[in-house]
Amino acid sequence: MNAADRIAPQPWMTEPATRAVLAALAAGGAATRFVGGCVRDALLGRPIADIDIATPAPPERVIALLEAARIKAVPTGIAHGTVTAVIAPRHFEITTLRHDVETFGRHARVAFTEDWSADAARRDFTMNALFLDAGGAIFDPVGGLDDLRAGRVRFVGDPATRIREDVLRILRFYRFQAHYGRAEADRAARDACMSLAHLLPTLSGERVAAETMKLLAAPDPVPTLSLMIEDGVLASLLPEAASLGRLAALIPLEPEPDPLRRLAALLPAAAPAATAVATRLRLSNAQRDRLVGLAAPPWPVELAGDERAQRRALHRLGLSAYRDLVLLAAAESGDGDRAGALLRGAPALMPPSFPLRGRDAERLGIPTGPQIGRLLAAVLAWWEEGDYRADRAACLDRLAALARAEGVLPP
Repeated sequence: MNAADRIAPQPWMTEPATRAVLAALAAGGAATRFVGGCVRDALLGRPIADIDIATPAPPERVIALLEAARIKAVPTGIAHGTVTAVIAPRHFEITTLRHDVETFGRHARVAFTEDWSADAARRDFTMNALFLDAGGAIFDPVGGLDDLRAGRVRFVGDPATRIREDVLRILRFYRFQAHYGRAEADRAARDACMSLAHLLPTLSGERVAAETMKLLAAPDPVPTLSLMIEDGVLASLLPEAASLGRLAALIPLEPEPDPLRRLAALLPAAAPAATAVATRLRLSNAQRDRLVGLAAPPWPVELAGDERAQRRALHRLGLSAYRDLVLLAAAESGDGDRAGALLRGAPALMPPSFPLRGRDAERLGIPTGPQIGRLLAAVLAWWEEGDYRADRAACLDRLAALARAEGVLPP
């Protein structure tokens, strides 16, 4: 395999941690090349997150060489040839070149090899099968460089074969189309995704959720979601997502992409639908509660409401949920200018925290029991009705007056 092109070495390639890992492997004669996402994103000028390295050296040899250089080596996937080298703040995944002997679902029985082309042939997309050496030479065994430059997401080899090896690749195709696709979506890939979409329910909720959130984090996922509807894929994934209109209206209003808020925009404004999606995708408790709260808010946000109404909503919802609901309401109504004004003014309108706690009631002499909660709730309602103007002293006076009026405290 010959070098197809070359780039100038970038800072992530020459930083001390990277040099240390490469030097440790080179000391034992192990050839190395960067591979996968770091190469793809480097060629596009995007930020580099994870650094993956490929080598013909078997994993046991990789561990020995790292440990000889006093670099922490973690056998994260040693059966499949992957060792993680840890040099803070970086984690480097180092994987031995391999080819599939047998595939079954997301798993495969692999054999290690010294053939770089064979390793490239088992990867998912051509743009992920590019190698880059420490000097900046690019190696392109499957035509990934032209695809990357054209914004063309294309499977390595036969799309249906790649998908049957791991059904999640259906969702990865659309996710990569959303993030990297500039050309018309590959017809062969779409046909394979359509024909095998019935296999999507075999995937775990966690894996589907991870891909869904990554797709929704794209600058504008709507064109890709439209493809997924046309291809019958979104119906297998999110049957509740009947319309893209609210999401399309939300995107230009957002200060930054927020996948969970975008997911809420796809769903009906009803708690049962949000709960069903959260359960199916096995979202965390915090994610579930947020999604349900956006679908069925515990307090309404009225874009046309005055400052008093906005303060009440901010107090009941908190700043984060208030912002979400303002954006969703504006996406529904089309009133983006009003939403922008509300979001800019929200921090200044945020009321203070309610100044009383249960111990304040006890210090006044109110006996411990349910009456404390009831009296505090009455003071809170009075405080809210007064637009949060009463200070702590005034709230204490109100609490004492109510307790005397009910005979809980002596007159």
